[in-house]
Amino acid sequence: MEGLKVSNANLTVYLHPSKSRDASEAILRELSSLLFTFSEALDGVVLAYDINSLDNKAAKILSGVIPYFGVPLSVDLLLFSPKPDMLLEGKVVKLSQESIHVVVLGFSSAIITVKDIREDFVYKTKHEQDVYASKSHKRHVIKVGTMIRFSVKSFDEEILHIYGSLMPDHTGSIHWLEKHSELISHPNKIAKKRESEGELTTVKQDTIDGKISPLDSAQKIKRSKKQKIQEES
Repeated sequence: MEGLKVSNANLTVYLHPSKSRDASEAILRELSSLLFTFSEALDGVVLAYDINSLDNKAAKILSGVIPYFGVPLSVDLLLFSPKPDMLLEGKVVKLSQESIHVVVLGFSSAIITVKDIREDFVYKTKHEQDVYASKSHKRHVIKVGTMIRFSVKSFDEEILHIYGSLMPDHTGSIHWLEKHSELISHPNKIAKKRESEGELTTVKQDTIDGKISPLDSAQKIKRSKKQKIQEES
């Protein structure tokens, strides 16, 4: 899935003097407060962290009414930073004729409104369950519980809400997409195959209806040539 990245950051954590006896624990609490919040400085939502180095001896006291001290450290951060047109994956938790609601990574909600669902998907009730089913591929169905891949339209950093889209052909049910990757990567090839099958069906139908088909003409020409050769011999 796109939108995830690991970033190394050199940070300085500022602590109250009362925390000096157990600075390590205080630093962990400060880093934990960043989890599942959007950071403009890091350009993403912090999902996890791993401290590479911590130097208590390099701590510097800041001048002021209350002398806080800063502890420098190096941290690896796992960030969630969805951008427009990125492909995300999530689980459908609610579905209606107007929209599809999805949860991404267990914490971020996403909505795909009907105007952002391509026309190939049709809303219907199947086996007493609301679904979006593909008109061109009957087994391509989206329902509550389906893991889907969708495109990002925008991301609300304040409430961590995603506005998504199912307009691209390579979006929809992940299970179906992975089993039919050829249909997505070579749509023209499939269309030509269907077109040729349609032409073959037409030729057969013409023969059944008693019409002269191109195949009949070719066979007649071959028979006439064979008869001519026999007469000459």
